Amino acid sequence: MSAQILDFPTRPSRLALRLEWFATDRSVLLAIWALYLALRVAVLLIDVAPSSDAISYFARAADLANGLGYRDKGLATAFWPPGLPLALSVMFHQFGVSHVSLGLFNLAASMLTGLLTLALGRHIFGNEAAARGGLLLLAIYPNAIGYVPLALTEVFYTTLLLAGCWALMTRTNRWQLVGAGLIFGFATLVKAQTLVIVPLIFAIDWLRVRPVWKRLPGLLTEGLIVVAVSALVVLPWTLRNHAQLGHWVVVSTNGGYTLLTGNHDTATGDFTPDAPVVKRFMARTDLDEVSSDIEAARMGLTWIRDNPGKFLALAPKKMMRLWLPDGEAEWAYQAGAPSYPRFEALYRAVRYVNQGYYALLMLGFAAAFVVMTLRRRHERLRWTGWWLLPYAAALYPTLICLLFSGQSRFHYPVMPFVCITTGWLAATAVERLAWRKRKPTLH
Repeated sequence: MSAQILDFPTRPSRLALRLEWFATDRSVLLAIWALYLALRVAVLLIDVAPSSDAISYFARAADLANGLGYRDKGLATAFWPPGLPLALSVMFHQFGVSHVSLGLFNLAASMLTGLLTLALGRHIFGNEAAARGGLLLLAIYPNAIGYVPLALTEVFYTTLLLAGCWALMTRTNRWQLVGAGLIFGFATLVKAQTLVIVPLIFAIDWLRVRPVWKRLPGLLTEGLIVVAVSALVVLPWTLRNHAQLGHWVVVSTNGGYTLLTGNHDTATGDFTPDAPVVKRFMARTDLDEVSSDIEAARMGLTWIRDNPGKFLALAPKKMMRLWLPDGEAEWAYQAGAPSYPRFEALYRAVRYVNQGYYALLMLGFAAAFVVMTLRRRHERLRWTGWWLLPYAAALYPTLICLLFSGQSRFHYPVMPFVCITTGWLAATAVERLAWRKRKPTLH
């Protein structure tokens, strides 16, 4: 009797075995973590002094650590959100005001970001290969690495954003909403627009499971709990501002200035403090800090009201400035690293490599949306699910930039979500290819 070729059982292809090894072998995960840590420790060896916004954040943290309060030139201020300086001041108080303490603080935050990236990847896609792939993509992402020595909000804020999303996704009782509210409240002290993402998260949760209308009241209540707890976290700072500045300032007094820089006759969609109208405004000395912020906001809103066509025409430019360029960490090294003039070609080469890598990540992010939509339709699954969370995270800074201004660093906190999703797409593609290459077994 001649042998028959059966489709099942089949011998796994070599590619399938490699994918299984990647997803299950402990040494693979340890190697990814080792790479993740090593690259971030290596960049801390570069001497880079704070520049631009980082100067203010570093100085405010140092003042707080030394018991001098939140001041600028000897006067109480709320120009910069206090979240990063407050957290960094604890590190400075314990270990001294230094760039070493700053680097260790960001390194710890970055490692937590990696842990949350892995956890979110597992929870969103239920696929260990995808989760590990997302962590690996983030591990070697040059711009994420480059921010670790810098006194900017991005590294710390990304950790808070991921933690808040994780807390809401995995909650099993309402007490955990308090923890989420605490996280999002402190994140609001780092970036004032943070709470915009909370309704987006609850909207996904609402639509992902039937019966949607029956679940709506409970989810609205939960969302209000998160927002209320967040407001309580911010409240002491708001009260401090009223006591110190004589006005009600919820978080900071640079919102009006940011609004103006993104909305005026010579605006290009980018943060443009060198524009004539902005320079003239900043040169005024007849306004105090709060009045200046209010006046700048008034000017920006008046311009939008009087120029709706120009405002709408700026929207595509703002989005392009937000999402097309990447690798802006190089600017900090150009301004503050003594090694930059000697190794400018190397820094610039890394910037170009990063831009190409970023483009691949974003192409994967866009393709994953299409693939997941088609897959869920083919399998007759509900379209809405937690897989949309990365896209909600991307929508959140996009909505903000349309009103204010587009800066590439604003998409930094979204990139772990992009890596997770692109990791899923890569794992799915390899799995599909491995299935096609399976070898039949003779019986």
